[in-house]
Amino acid sequence: MVVEDEPAIRRGVSDALRLSGYEVMEAVDGAAGLTEASSAGVDLVLLDLLLPKRSGLEVLAELRRAWPNRPVIILTARGTEDDRVRGLKMGADDYVVKPFSARELIARVEAVLRRTLKPTVEIQNVNLGRGKIDLQRREIRWSSEERSDLSETETALLSYLVRHRERAVSREELLTRVWGIGTAGLETRAVDMHIARLRAKLRDPASVEVEEGNEAIVTVRAHGYMAGPALRVKEAAT
Repeated sequence: MVVEDEPAIRRGVSDALRLSGYEVMEAVDGAAGLTEASSAGVDLVLLDLLLPKRSGLEVLAELRRAWPNRPVIILTARGTEDDRVRGLKMGADDYVVKPFSARELIARVEAVLRRTLKPTVEIQNVNLGRGKIDLQRREIRWSSEERSDLSETETALLSYLVRHRERAVSREELLTRVWGIGTAGLETRAVDMHIARLRAKLRDPASVEVEEGNEAIVTVRAHGYMAGPALRVKEAAT
């Protein structure tokens, strides 16, 4: 995703990336850039700082809330040390000062992607709380005779939380990754409603008493949600 308001620079960057085999999307201002950069399927964002409508630093801050791990390379004429440090502290993965060569840019892109792209791991079975969840069959098993079904969205939501169980996942990230929608200016209770239904199905404290530490979904104040402790996770690399 290339977010750059100068037509000549945007075209040059996009052409260099396409010639190197990348699929490229473009945006001409910060508002459009945030919407497109928040879309599912984006592997890397090349972001100018001096943009109309919304600045590059505003876009970076919003993007980090929704997609904490999405790599961003800042492209800008601002070359002072303070500018570079500020961008990096806000979560940028690299910083390229204009003018730059196509060769340097592609090398930086390849280096960031090598560091950030990880092999996809498919999680099939996981224990959360007291339930045994089969994500492939979309069901919760309590015993050989007692089972509960999961909807497609509930399964995708649980799968995402489990794959990122080492951290809290924000509502914005869940909306973009599970529902596939951008979150700029969006107000919705969809995530909270699905979490409440999942907790009921998983017999979390909100619905029945469970032993402390066995919650299937944990609320992290001011951050979002996390998958609770698992007794066993069976993974199959894809």
